[in-house]
Amino acid sequence: MNKPLVGALLSVLLLGAGVAPAAAATNPDTAEVRAKAVTFAGTVALSNCSGSVVRAPSSQPGDPALVLSNGHCLETGFPDPGEVVLNKASTRSFTLLNAAGSGVGTLRASKIAYGTMTDTDLSLYQLTRTYAQIESSYGIKALELDSARPTQGRAITVASGYWKRTYSCAVDGFAYRLKEGAWTWKDSVRYTSACQTIGGTSGSPVIDDATGKVVAVNNTGNEDGQRCTDNNPCEVAEDGTVTVRKGINYAQQTYNMVPCIGTGNQIDLNRAGCTLPKP
Repeated sequence: MNKPLVGALLSVLLLGAGVAPAAAATNPDTAEVRAKAVTFAGTVALSNCSGSVVRAPSSQPGDPALVLSNGHCLETGFPDPGEVVLNKASTRSFTLLNAAGSGVGTLRASKIAYGTMTDTDLSLYQLTRTYAQIESSYGIKALELDSARPTQGRAITVASGYWKRTYSCAVDGFAYRLKEGAWTWKDSVRYTSACQTIGGTSGSPVIDDATGKVVAVNNTGNEDGQRCTDNNPCEVAEDGTVTVRKGINYAQQTYNMVPCIGTGNQIDLNRAGCTLPKP
């Protein structure tokens, strides 16, 4: 995983974490010119990870807002393989950032609406405030979850609220299975090499530069070239072939979350089209 951070690591990792400008630029991996600037507006900083305030296409202004991050960023620790956290009370706080990356306020969770590290690596917190209340207080809108699967070759930006840093690259392809230690994830997004994400970027939204929508959540990378170990995920093809890509980082797709978000932003794992793991 792009490891959650604790205080002892901060000074070390800060040495390699300068702020990258969130401005339109030419994709270093393709000739495509980015269609719009990606800013930090709507991203959040957790105590140990990154995240973002997100909405489904069907979410309403009066719905309690959701924060997206990784399952391995949960304050309760890493979920075991096969474990699903659903509607668990939480009072976790998040620092909301504006477009420039400045903290403008504190948001608080009412519960962990969903969390798992099985098949995917994600957490969704439900907040005590609605989208309308957040926009009224801070002038910041939630990022929209794309309901379509991301496309190979698309220019993307990983926006870390923890580091107030962006990483620009493209979708290189997809891993049929991504195995890291005890956990296995399905159909993971593989970045091109320009996105060298680090500890603390876990949970960052992966934003399609052309649409501004969230297509994935950043979660891991192969640090040392090891095979399928913690912090060294390997790709497992459908025929069982294992590939190790040292220095390459990955994210988990989020389009498959959209069908699971029902009326009032409640997580309903029995909704048509919802394929997230159940408890």
